[in-house]
Amino acid sequence: MNSTNLSSGVKNPELSLKALFLAARPKTLSAAVVPIVATVGLVLKMQVAIQWWIVVCALLSSFCIQIGTNFVNDAMDFKKGADTDKRIGPARMTQQGLLSYRQVMSLAALFFAGAVLFGLPLVLHGGWIIVVIGLVSILMGYAYTSGPVPLAYYGLGDLFVILFFGLVAVGGLFFLLTGAYNLDALVLGLQIGFLSTILIAINNLRDIHTDKEVGKNTLAVRFGVFGAKIWICFLILAPFLMGYYWLYQKKYFLYIVPTLALPLGLSVLKKIIQNDPSPEYNRYLAKSAAYGLIFSFGFLIGALVNWL
Repeated sequence: MNSTNLSSGVKNPELSLKALFLAARPKTLSAAVVPIVATVGLVLKMQVAIQWWIVVCALLSSFCIQIGTNFVNDAMDFKKGADTDKRIGPARMTQQGLLSYRQVMSLAALFFAGAVLFGLPLVLHGGWIIVVIGLVSILMGYAYTSGPVPLAYYGLGDLFVILFFGLVAVGGLFFLLTGAYNLDALVLGLQIGFLSTILIAINNLRDIHTDKEVGKNTLAVRFGVFGAKIWICFLILAPFLMGYYWLYQKKYFLYIVPTLALPLGLSVLKKIIQNDPSPEYNRYLAKSAAYGLIFSFGFLIGALVNWL
């Protein structure tokens, strides 16, 4: 480990916009968009008028938490030795010396503060339950790779995504827009949670060997290559299996239109099964992000068709 990176010294002292952009990991930001889009569709399905300022604040707050979590991950994985020249994923900014450890952690704090700022109007509207959701979400974002029990290092990262980028994100926004919570929100929250977790599952399978060397016991490390592939297959298919819930409710378009995303998901599934971890997995990450976006916008369009 290059100790100079833990201080303020970096190879390039200027904070380039490109370095900041890459450290934010734009491919992962779909996880912040997908639950918002799908929840708007669910609320429209109920023929409830949308308060768009709530949607905008929720989206901005979600972006800030996601980016803050990514910055913490960039810094802490370097500090713990998980990001080295051996990794086959995209280069990390702290590891490359483009940003220092302190700079990246300061940026993480800035984005978490932004999440609080955008969340304040939501708190005033939704009350104490939104305070709890917001604070726990920020705390878990920090604890993903930092703190005494870093979630990603104990195989809890996938559960974190299912909970906070699925159940909590959908349920929280649904409550803010409707003042209630029901089984529809639970089912959709699980569907979105599984879709969002595909990203981290592929990421962890790609990095399985370097993670294992430094004791980062992700689910991929715990399950092994074969088990991790089975887990990814489940995550890809589960949202569509759960979609039979909408068919049972005779909300046919909430199942049919999101199914347009399935061919892309199946193509990722096929590639994951056929190929062992390699740099090629970086392409699968982009496709899985598109997979989640197509599903969520499909759900929104399906809701609009049902509404009309």
